[in-house]
Amino acid sequence: MKKGHLIVIAAVAIAAGLIFSLSNSGFGQKNKKTVPRAQVSPGPQAAPAEKAKNAAPQDTAVDEEEEVPTIEISSDKQQLIGVKTVEVKVRPLTEVIRTVGIVDYDERRLSTVNTKFEGWIEKLYVDYNGKYVKKGEPLAEIYSPELVATQQEFINVLKWAGQGKASDVKYEGMTGMLKGDADALVEAAKQRLRLWDISEAQIKKIEETGKPVRTLTVYSPANGYVVQKAALQGMKVMPGEKLFDLADLSTLWIIADFYEYELSLVKPGERATISLSYFPGKEFSSRIDYVYPTISGQTRTAKVRFEVPNFGGRLKPQMYTNVEVKIGLGKKLSVPDNAVIDTGTRQIVYVDRGEGNFEPREVLLGVRAEGMAEVLKGLKAGEKVASAATFLIDSEAQLQGVVPLSGHKH
Repeated sequence: MKKGHLIVIAAVAIAAGLIFSLSNSGFGQKNKKTVPRAQVSPGPQAAPAEKAKNAAPQDTAVDEEEEVPTIEISSDKQQLIGVKTVEVKVRPLTEVIRTVGIVDYDERRLSTVNTKFEGWIEKLYVDYNGKYVKKGEPLAEIYSPELVATQQEFINVLKWAGQGKASDVKYEGMTGMLKGDADALVEAAKQRLRLWDISEAQIKKIEETGKPVRTLTVYSPANGYVVQKAALQGMKVMPGEKLFDLADLSTLWIIADFYEYELSLVKPGERATISLSYFPGKEFSSRIDYVYPTISGQTRTAKVRFEVPNFGGRLKPQMYTNVEVKIGLGKKLSVPDNAVIDTGTRQIVYVDRGEGNFEPREVLLGVRAEGMAEVLKGLKAGEKVASAATFLIDSEAQLQGVVPLSGHKH
């Protein structure tokens, strides 16, 4: 290497060292004070920046919304699988309960005929079941030695009282006490005859003729049909023994069975329509008259009673009837039953979000009536839900893993 080159390199190195030493000594800085780091304040503009830095994560969390899951089905595919939608709206709901009833006797119109004395039937006016009798019509004549003796006592008292009145004319001094005793004995004898069910007309006849009536005539206590006849010509009857059962069929009962889950809707006064297969096109209108207080343990049903007039005698006991009760439930927010998929643990509908998007949404249902289901929670009036091909939409959602949001509120 040449000597001149060495001199140049040495000069450059010296110059570089001189410049470095001057910069470390503060040369060229004008009156700049060095402030210790511990004494430096953030300044007025540092606080907003620091606040913004601390608040940024919170604002991001507030603005972030949970994404609603939807399943997209193109319009062509909707037409292919038959998707239909219906609007969720408030509509009047009517529950229709249909059941079967049996025509029965009106228990308030049943009568029985018996006697309060021992005797024998000497004449029978009603000799077959099913005969119609009117109130006061004779049914049978009964001979009773005990009854004849009671009548004879009454006749004797009448004679004694009559003799007492005749003696009043001769003996004006007869005391009023004897008169009172005679009247009391006559009235007591009459009362005894009444207790044997002898009518006032029969008592008057005995009083006028002065002779006992050999047989007592038993009369019908009401209008009706003889539904049971135990009396036979010449038979002996005992006190309290049933001779005839009478039934007034002008009004009948319909006894129908209702399941226990229907009883909350069944109340006295609700209207019902009753029809019979024997009379096609003929319907009877009635109301619930009484709900029996017990439930059958085998069928889990309760008896409900209806009262119907028997115009023309068309209805007969033990006929079967069809009973239909319509119960107004008021106006309810509702959707069709076929719009709801019941998984057993929850109910899901698919809400039409537009542009082929359907959102699975959990709903809470109330009463069901006439193919409609009341919506208590999960939907609003005006929204649209899928009402046809719902299971196909649900199957597609299951394949894509689209499920309703847990606890999603609408």
